[in-house]
Amino acid sequence: MKLSVIMPVYNRERYVVSALRSLIRQRADADFDIIVIDDGSTDASVEAIRSAMREASCIRLVLQPNMGVARARNAGLRHLPPDAGFVSFLDSDDISLAGRFKTDLACFEAEPGLDLTYSLMTLAEQIDDDTMEPVAGSRTVTLRGISMSTGLFSRALIDRIGYFDEEFDQCEDTDYLLRIFETGPNYRLLETVAIYYRRHAGNITGKRESRLRDHMRAIHKSIRRRRANPSLREIPGIFELKSSPDWRGL
Repeated sequence: MKLSVIMPVYNRERYVVSALRSLIRQRADADFDIIVIDDGSTDASVEAIRSAMREASCIRLVLQPNMGVARARNAGLRHLPPDAGFVSFLDSDDISLAGRFKTDLACFEAEPGLDLTYSLMTLAEQIDDDTMEPVAGSRTVTLRGISMSTGLFSRALIDRIGYFDEEFDQCEDTDYLLRIFETGPNYRLLETVAIYYRRHAGNITGKRESRLRDHMRAIHKSIRRRRANPSLREIPGIFELKSSPDWRGL
């Protein structure tokens, strides 16, 4: 059964090839369909993606004007092939760990009816693009955070939840995950790390004031949904630190 991975890209020529390589190296573990949505990049991101496509036929490129990450992810959802049984995401500056999908897919095989697995992420201030590992001595912290990239979702679940809320400039992933967990899905929290989240000056999450505003808006929307529909559930307390070095500023 095919696994579609949706990757939105905007001006990530420096990192996107490493992100794609981190998926391609796992081709023996899954029947990949990698959907790359270029969101109107003005740098050489498209050329970098096309160079990776020459090495991996499982990569598809969709071009659109710059409309933001929520619309880019929705474009990826609209391009899901009919035979995609699983869906995941990867940001174009992050790294998917080797063996990650093999571990996740084994959970679905062992437990029919599973809706999603949700793994850990390691934030790193420096990643070696050749080894696709944190640079020795780089500050890191491991946590179960808010990230679509740490989840592997059944296609049935994605079809039930629908599209990302395009009113969000940031925290569209927070809103989407809240909508998922409100429905009381059958899920497993894995203690394995799914991604290395690369911290750098261009992170959209670095825009703290607007991020906090959108984060609170996502929470308020969740509260309103649950008040209006008592069948929806409170969100479980799944977001947690797993390591605690000096991570301030990451």
